[in-house]
Amino acid sequence: MNLSSDFSRRYEKLPVSIFKDQTRPSQIIVADIISKSKDKAARGENLVLALAASSGCVQVYDDMVSAYKSGELSFKNIEIFIMDEYYPLDKNELQSHFRFFKEYIFDLVDIPKKNIHCIKSDKMDDTAKYCKEYEQEIAAAGGIDILVTTGMAMNEPGSAYNSRTRQITLNYTTRVAAASDFFGTEYVPYHAITMGIGTLLEAKDIYFLAWGEGKASTIKKLVEGEITDKVPVSYLQSHKNVQVFIDEAASVSLTRIDTPWLTGKCEWTDYMTRKAIFWLCKKLDKPILKLTDRDYNDNGMSDLITERGLASEINIKVFNDLQHTISGWPGGKPNADDSTRPERATPFPKRVIVFSPHPDDDVISMGGTVARLSSQGHELHMAYQVSGNIAVFDHDVVRYLDFIRESCEIYGYDSTKAEDVYKVVKEELKKKHPGEADPMDVRRIKTIIRRGEARAACRYLGIPEERVHFLELPFYETGGVKKNPLGKADIDIVKKLITDVKPHQIFAAGDLSDPHGTHRVCFMAILEACRQLRAEGHKWMKDCRVWMYRGAWQEWDVAEAEMAVPLSPEEVTIKREAIFKHQSQKDRPLFPGSDPREFWQRAEERNHNTAILYDKLGMAEYQAIELFVKYKFDD
Repeated sequence: MNLSSDFSRRYEKLPVSIFKDQTRPSQIIVADIISKSKDKAARGENLVLALAASSGCVQVYDDMVSAYKSGELSFKNIEIFIMDEYYPLDKNELQSHFRFFKEYIFDLVDIPKKNIHCIKSDKMDDTAKYCKEYEQEIAAAGGIDILVTTGMAMNEPGSAYNSRTRQITLNYTTRVAAASDFFGTEYVPYHAITMGIGTLLEAKDIYFLAWGEGKASTIKKLVEGEITDKVPVSYLQSHKNVQVFIDEAASVSLTRIDTPWLTGKCEWTDYMTRKAIFWLCKKLDKPILKLTDRDYNDNGMSDLITERGLASEINIKVFNDLQHTISGWPGGKPNADDSTRPERATPFPKRVIVFSPHPDDDVISMGGTVARLSSQGHELHMAYQVSGNIAVFDHDVVRYLDFIRESCEIYGYDSTKAEDVYKVVKEELKKKHPGEADPMDVRRIKTIIRRGEARAACRYLGIPEERVHFLELPFYETGGVKKNPLGKADIDIVKKLITDVKPHQIFAAGDLSDPHGTHRVCFMAILEACRQLRAEGHKWMKDCRVWMYRGAWQEWDVAEAEMAVPLSPEEVTIKREAIFKHQSQKDRPLFPGSDPREFWQRAEERNHNTAILYDKLGMAEYQAIELFVKYKFDD
């Protein structure tokens, strides 16, 4: 597409295709690989691929393997160059990019060993000499034909546009982001060997992939920003054959998606009207009811007035709609007119399931609402979908075992077994080297620790123990960061709980920006279970509302929000105390993501900022607000 011919894309400097999920873009890339490999084979040549060891590319790699198994693709004339590697690192470690490709491609297809080009990661005397040789290998292969990536390898900000393969020092942000793979930031190597910007830009064709809201900022800079060494991906703007494939979540910051009224004709749905007015309020620092016709006209929104009438009329409707999202009764207010409330008045009390991916996501994300539902008398069930055992420090295991051992001695119980477990576990932890997955005994204890913390939080919030459910979905229980695909067993476990409770409300983490992917899989399990139950014709399921909350990484856009639960200063304190019950995640969580603050700090700031935004839009002033969006099923 000629970008200059599409006014809606006038801010975009690269061709961007937005897809519902990864299925179609993966098919396009693999079809291109199949076509080009056959053309090369007919000429007696090899197709040269440069591939990223990234979870965002796994669908492509899975489809490549499927194409091989179906006979559509042979790897005998394909050469693969790995783009980067941690240094130094044994190539057989879980975090090794060589091992990544060995598991996803090399061991599953007919690629000759001589066609596999992996960056050496064992300690070398002369890395500069080796990097030069790696460049020579690429040149000898005829250069890179197709590059599939989610980034610019491990080129950190400041990398030059003409840089080549080299050893590089990883910055703190990169190491923190990799902490989950290594079971702690302290175990992430300080260095890597990476293809340079110049090396990558010499690829004949480049596919850049991005999935999820966590990538939205990167896509904005890549597609609409200026070329700068501070943002290495921006160098792709200088390449003639780049295709950017993203999903809807990763597209949200693009101008044509975020503020389409600035790029041409806009379809003024109720949602888009709210979004535009809230944007205008923020830009002009005005509440909704003070916006004027001139404000609309001067900021690209004259079409809205033409279509919907005077600014004052539009303002009142949007103001009322926003005001009606606010409710101190998240389970519905009994004996009240519910025509403008987000939840039904009846039945009351309701049966409610709060699904929490990890054992602390519930209180981090909606702890105030949980407290409100509990205090208002609803039958509240807390369902923890995964154990969260990989996020517990090893020293906490020893501390808890020490407590059990000492307790046995104090109360005169037989401490033989406790001593045996203590010794076995200490020995296992001593033998475990950094970055290695926990042995089963350790995983069990870490699971017990997180269960105990979840129960403590529930007790504090007045939820009886018999309504606390630990589902431990099988997809998660691998012992490592890499998880299994969602399967029937996972869905059946969720389905059984929903069937047993027959809830009127379900609260679920609709947080697709979770950097570790667990929230996404847990949410898919809930949706599939609900779909199956709805298809089976259960009336109680069709009467059940599914409310989505967000996790620690991002809040809902206020324009999307359909229920806003305000919290008083006292309720903010209650939420904080509930979070504090999860002591293994306190002070310094094992996997903090890119934000080093504690989860309670992130949650309080997010909830407080939402309250400030409502205040600035003209609503009442609250200490904090938790937001929810209702899921709409297709049937």
